[in-house]
Amino acid sequence: MPRTAPEVHADLVLEPRDVTFDWSGLPLHWIPDEPLATHTINVLHLLLPEGERWFIKVFKDALPLITDEQLREEVLGFIGQESIHAEAHQEVLDHLLAQGLDPRPYVRQIAWLFQRVLGEKPKLGPRQRRENIIERVAFVAAIEHFTAFLGNWALNSPGLDRAEADPTMLDLLRWHGAEEVEHRSVAFDLMTHLDPGYLRRVRGMAVSGPLLVHLWVRGVRFLLAADPTLDGRIVPTWRKALDISRRGLLPEPMASLRSGLRYLRRGYHPTQEGSSAQALSYLASSPAARAAAR
Repeated sequence: MPRTAPEVHADLVLEPRDVTFDWSGLPLHWIPDEPLATHTINVLHLLLPEGERWFIKVFKDALPLITDEQLREEVLGFIGQESIHAEAHQEVLDHLLAQGLDPRPYVRQIAWLFQRVLGEKPKLGPRQRRENIIERVAFVAAIEHFTAFLGNWALNSPGLDRAEADPTMLDLLRWHGAEEVEHRSVAFDLMTHLDPGYLRRVRGMAVSGPLLVHLWVRGVRFLLAADPTLDGRIVPTWRKALDISRRGLLPEPMASLRSGLRYLRRGYHPTQEGSSAQALSYLASSPAARAAAR
């Protein structure tokens, strides 16, 4: 089956960058005096280790179905980058635990969701197994749309700098965000390679979009309740989130919604989101990525 994506990224070579971060000096509230903003972003660390391991499993299952060699190479590069992403965010979870905030109860629920509910169904026949793989690829493509949106926001979020957010965490967010922008087309291209139908894309977003919002809201509530320094004093609300977003510390909720609606346009392709040049520029200057290159 021919590629359906634009050829603007025909020379894409995805390079896993083996970055490391020193979390020994990271404060629990790494955006000073902003525990709600801090923990809203910290939900990334709750979701991504298990989520990205699931992405890797889905893409490995899909490899035998790929008939386009360039796409195969991009998928392999995607797998390499996602593996390092998962480990980087896992290190943050370990640091939170050392500071007295135990993320494990929530993470166990996320692991159950990805491994049992969204995982491979071993008793399926060959035709049903192929269909299950493509359906899970569509879920990944929808989620990757939002991770690219968040990555683009992180690269263009001066509010975090004005708030004097911890520089190591900022580098993690922007390194990861830049790689999400860099490989933003791979999951979508894989989905359309396996099934170019529009309904598959709609169904992937219809499941993944609401699920991601639900998990994020639950994650914020969990982190605020588990934070040993807050004693349950902060209750998250959409009004508070909107106020924080207006100060540039979180993406604006309506911008997130508009992003999801863009994904449903028939002529949509992820190359319309973000800037590869900007992503590569940050990766060339990121302290962690430069250290990895050396």
